[in-house]
Amino acid sequence: MMAAGRSGGTVLLLCFSFFALVTAESPYRFFDWNVTYGDIYPLGVRQQGILINGQFPGPDIHSVTNDNLIINVHNSLDEPFLISWNGVQNRRNSYVDGMYGTTCPIPPRTNYTYILQVKDQIGSFYYFPSLAFHKAAGGFGGIRILSRPGIPVPFAEPAGDYTVLIGDWYKSNHTDLKVRLDRGRKLPSPDGILINGRSNGATLNVEKGKTYRLRISNVGLENSLNFRIQNHRMKLVEVEGTHTMQTMFSSLDVHVGQSYSVLITADQSPRDYYVVASSRFTRKIITTTGILRYSGSSTSASGPIPGGPTIQIDWSLNQARAIRTNLTASGPRPNPQGSYHYGLIPLIRTIVFGSSAGQINGKQRYGINSVSYVPADTPLKLADFFKISGVYKTNSISDKPTGRGLYLDTSVLQVDYRTFIEIVFENKENIVQSYHLNGYSFWVVGMDGGQWKTGSRNGYNLRDAVSRSTVQVYPKSWTAIYIALDNVGMWNLRSEFWARQYLGQQLYLRVFTTSTSLRDEYPIPKNSRLCGRAKGRHTRPL
Repeated sequence: MMAAGRSGGTVLLLCFSFFALVTAESPYRFFDWNVTYGDIYPLGVRQQGILINGQFPGPDIHSVTNDNLIINVHNSLDEPFLISWNGVQNRRNSYVDGMYGTTCPIPPRTNYTYILQVKDQIGSFYYFPSLAFHKAAGGFGGIRILSRPGIPVPFAEPAGDYTVLIGDWYKSNHTDLKVRLDRGRKLPSPDGILINGRSNGATLNVEKGKTYRLRISNVGLENSLNFRIQNHRMKLVEVEGTHTMQTMFSSLDVHVGQSYSVLITADQSPRDYYVVASSRFTRKIITTTGILRYSGSSTSASGPIPGGPTIQIDWSLNQARAIRTNLTASGPRPNPQGSYHYGLIPLIRTIVFGSSAGQINGKQRYGINSVSYVPADTPLKLADFFKISGVYKTNSISDKPTGRGLYLDTSVLQVDYRTFIEIVFENKENIVQSYHLNGYSFWVVGMDGGQWKTGSRNGYNLRDAVSRSTVQVYPKSWTAIYIALDNVGMWNLRSEFWARQYLGQQLYLRVFTTSTSLRDEYPIPKNSRLCGRAKGRHTRPL
């Protein structure tokens, strides 16, 4: 959805004053968003939702590789607000990443213009509100980045392209959930599951004989979900910006924060069919349905709702291992995805992150390597730019589990620009966890049960592992990823279980270089808001 909006002229002026931050040859797309509260009834009871231009979920962002996105956000709430861009790498520009560690909140009754470039990316992603517990009220929507004309795509253009946002949901308002967490209590199990903001009746319209693309994202708060369509199989074609081997699945596990693209062909008799999302690895299985409606259908969906996996870990692990990169397909550039031989690059460093849970001062907290993250009084990236001391300490978190008890700190780990590293996520708990790294896509080279050892590398996939930005870690298991650190900045690494990240299971990777070249990192945007100890300072001369 494009908009000239009430501040279109201002946005246009801002856009061209930021020529140093964006590629002038690439197209500009303008969006004008008004963020408000509004009554919503997704589970049949009235709740205070967060709407964007009156919509729940919010409007999709449609773009093409290298487009410049000028997104003017008006905060009409009564509290500060921020939007972050799950999977969008914001290359060389973590200032606009939309997390509190990089970007000042938008105060009530004011606006801020994000200037992003979807540089060298394709695929399916989403945006979400990153402050407080706003994500439990809405404010999220889909992002799609199409390939540039002339770049081959490894499947025929579909007849239609749908965003499908699935996620667990509570009947309680987000403010009540936040109060509960602030008091040191865990959240109860969610009350339901939504498909595109509805607990039933979300509809996808198709015509017999045609093929459609579904971009499925789990925008929920904690539950892995299984997605399936009655009597229809799904062909997986893309995962968070990577074209995959085109494997057929009857159902697909989508862990919190993850995004997948599948193709479905309307090859059944023309009537209605159930679209199903159900919880995974939960004591009580929660299920919701939508409808796949054939053109001309006069027959409602009937028969038993198609069942899916429930608590089976091995089923999910085997499916995850079956998801591999299509080495011969082009990505955002014409060269094949397999032309980057990640398995041949020497590792410079191994980092091991272990999840931590416990109580501090009688309140529930979570952490990584025994550190439970607490926000500083100033965004970390601004403290870096203005050289404000005392905001945080570099390497305030160990790069290995320490075995210490849980404690509070503003955890920042420094890593060197243009190095190639391995990160191992260890999960000694009995739940499936999910981690996301802003600013990057990484290769998921291995996952297995038990304790990770250096010998575990013998089982790594060093040829066609999928490259993505969000990965699951199974109970009593580990997951290993490889990352090429080619994006300078301050980047949030977090649990996608939203109560856990809110209560400290996150940190920032400071990808550092001494270079001041624009080829490595853009300067601070001229329109950056300044807050905390950076307030009253100046960005750059106009």
